Amino acid sequence: MLPPDFNLLHTLDVLLSEGSVTRAAIRLQLSPSAMSRQLARLREATGDQLLVRAGRGLVPTQRAIDMKDKVHALVEEAIMLLRPADRLELATLERTFTCRMSDGFAETFGPPLIERVQQEAPCVQLRFVRKLDKSSDGLRDGSVDLETGVVARTEGPEVRTQALFVDRYIGVVRGAHPLANGAVTLERFVAWNHVVAWRPGIDLGGIDETLRAAGRARSVMTTVDGFAAALALARGSDLIATVPEMHTAALRDGMFSFPLPLKANAFTISLLWHPRLDGDPAHRWLREHVLDVCQMK
Repeated sequence: MLPPDFNLLHTLDVLLSEGSVTRAAIRLQLSPSAMSRQLARLREATGDQLLVRAGRGLVPTQRAIDMKDKVHALVEEAIMLLRPADRLELATLERTFTCRMSDGFAETFGPPLIERVQQEAPCVQLRFVRKLDKSSDGLRDGSVDLETGVVARTEGPEVRTQALFVDRYIGVVRGAHPLANGAVTLERFVAWNHVVAWRPGIDLGGIDETLRAAGRARSVMTTVDGFAAALALARGSDLIATVPEMHTAALRDGMFSFPLPLKANAFTISLLWHPRLDGDPAHRWLREHVLDVCQMK
C-alpha cells in the first residue's frame, strides 16, 4: 500500500482554515478546477466529504472539525522542521503569523507593527484574532503564534511570557461632555451613567470594590463585551467608559480622557508564546518587533 501524499496536508490545512473552496483556491493560488481536484483527492484520502453543501454555502463535517487543529499543528511543525535553524531571509520569508490580541491592542499597536513587517518582510502576513478569554489552548495546539494579555496565575511552564508594558484604567467621555470642563471629582464621576466592558476574565481594576469601600457606587447603564464597543457608545452618548489607557490610545481620538478620581489597580500586559517557538528565528524576529512598538508608545 502506497503512503499518503503528504503534500495534501498543506492543502487540507488551508481548506479547513478557510471553510471555502473558493477562498482556499485564492490563498493557494490555484484555479477553481484545480482546487476541486485537490478536494476530491482529499476526500478519497480521508474517506470523508470534509465539506458538504448547506444552502448556498459549505459546512465542515464532524471529521473535518475534529482534525482541523491537529492538521494545522502538523503543518506548522513540518514548516519549522524543514526551515534552516539560523538563516533568516526576511526579504523572501513567506509565513502567516496568527496573533491573538487583547481588546484594542491591534488597533493601537497593529499599524506600526504592520509597517515594520511590510518594510522588512513583504511576504509575511499578520492575522489578528480578538482575544475573548484567558485560554491559551491556541498556543499549545499551534493555531496561535502569539498572544497578548494579563498573565494568569494558572499559566503553566509550557507558555513563555515577556512583559510589554504596564497599563492603567482611565475614564473617557465624548469631547463635548460636561465632564470635559473642570476637574473630574469622585462626585462628578459617580453622578453620570456608565458603560462597562465586561466578560469572564476581564479584570476591572477593583474600581467597584474601591467605590463600595468609600460608600459610593457608579450607575452602570450598559455592559458590552469589549473596550472598543464601550468607547463607541460613550462617543455617541453621555455615558462614561472606563478603559485601559495604552490599549485604547488609537480608539479615543477626539474624546476626553481623564485619570480616575479613585485608586485602581495597574496591570502588566505581556506577550505569550509556546516554547517550541523559542528558537524559531522568524518568530523571534516578530516578538522583538512587538516589544519595540509597545515600548515606543
